[in-house]
Amino acid sequence: MAKDKTAFVCSSCGYDSGKWLGKCPSCGQWNTFKEIRVAAESGTQAARRAATTLRTEPSATPARYLHLRDVPLHDAPRLDLGDAEFNRVLGGGLVPGSIVLLGGDPGIGKSTLILQTVLRLSSLRVLYVSGEESAHQLKMRAERIGHDTECNPVLLCDTSLEAIFATIEEVKPELLIVDSIQTIATDAVDSSPGSISQVKECAQSLLRFAKSSGVPVVIIGHINKEGTLAGPKVLEHIVDTVLQFEGDRQHMYRLLRSVKNRFGSTSEMGIYEMLGSGLRQVSNPSELLLNDEHEGLSGIAISAAIEGVRPFLMETQALVSTAAYGTPQRSATGFDQRRLNMLLAVMEKRMGFKLIQKDVFINIAGGLRLSDMAMDLSVIAAIFSSHVDMPIAHGWCMAGEVGLSGEVRSIGRAEQRVAEAEKLGFTDIIVPKYNVGALPQKQRKIHIHGVRKVDEALRLMFKN
Repeated sequence: MAKDKTAFVCSSCGYDSGKWLGKCPSCGQWNTFKEIRVAAESGTQAARRAATTLRTEPSATPARYLHLRDVPLHDAPRLDLGDAEFNRVLGGGLVPGSIVLLGGDPGIGKSTLILQTVLRLSSLRVLYVSGEESAHQLKMRAERIGHDTECNPVLLCDTSLEAIFATIEEVKPELLIVDSIQTIATDAVDSSPGSISQVKECAQSLLRFAKSSGVPVVIIGHINKEGTLAGPKVLEHIVDTVLQFEGDRQHMYRLLRSVKNRFGSTSEMGIYEMLGSGLRQVSNPSELLLNDEHEGLSGIAISAAIEGVRPFLMETQALVSTAAYGTPQRSATGFDQRRLNMLLAVMEKRMGFKLIQKDVFINIAGGLRLSDMAMDLSVIAAIFSSHVDMPIAHGWCMAGEVGLSGEVRSIGRAEQRVAEAEKLGFTDIIVPKYNVGALPQKQRKIHIHGVRKVDEALRLMFKN
């Protein structure tokens, strides 16, 4: 019988060492090494045995080297999950043999998203492993989100990795769901579930199974108090795709982002609306994020934003008021706080607006958080509108990145932003002067205004 081995793993980056080190040579963090025991490879053997029963390609021969020109090139077939938003974020569907990690805050809807996706796959044999909920709880949730009698996934409520692989040998699934990886434990490691050693060993065993059998695996991961995936950093290196499910629980919208994707782009985003019957796909977010009730009110600007390859228009709200205390407040919801401070400094230095004794609050409507730099112009316009208490004319929207000298810098995908604004009935859009010349010359129903400086844009919007 093989003896247990002792190793030390950095809890920050997953670096392995044969002895304890005070400082991690990989990430530079101090006192992050934890001792783990790696026992006989029972988890690995179980994964290999389960993969052998499901292997779709003859890979029993020993591995040999290949020249790059001898490797056959073909598009990887993908599984359609029946969810356009999910498919878009994955890059077109789920790749066979891949392992996907889905993380998010507690109660944000991770399990609901996966379960309602599974219930649409009536043509696949699905094994749903739950280490957190009982079969009765899963049945209640399935009934709440509308269970189709044709969809009949196999449920396994167990936390033993060996029991999971034994069930795989019996069921022979075409898709494996594990909820969650922090609750799964193997007898090969002498530690409690959720520890660094358990998470690492279980994830590696699931990876061996996925690559050997060609069965895609979707695992759900917990989030720690810092907002990152719980467990060792090596967990994110093991998997092929890392998805982040985020949103404000006080709002109805949820965002599905791709943090890492070996089979697609990491700039895509899926939008869902949380309802009592589950998560609804939002195919046209612009119509839901815009509200006509703000007409005639100051402090509101419409921004033409891009997330991934999807354009949509959304409200940027600002409130500027006299500071009630000695130190003025700067607050941003859905927008980068440091970016807000920079834009306020540009307004004061380049445009002469004295906001040092003013409280400034910024809010992106709908509870969304975006990273598009082209929202800078709408933030400045909303702040100016609230400061002078003058509303922006109805039918105006804008997009532009603002530099430190007050210039409006060029943006990407300007044509898609203009087309989205035109489709929604906007009459005027402000874009950087550089982008106007690159737009195709054709008849449009929307007036395009090119500007070089922020003050030019403000004069256009408040010329009346």
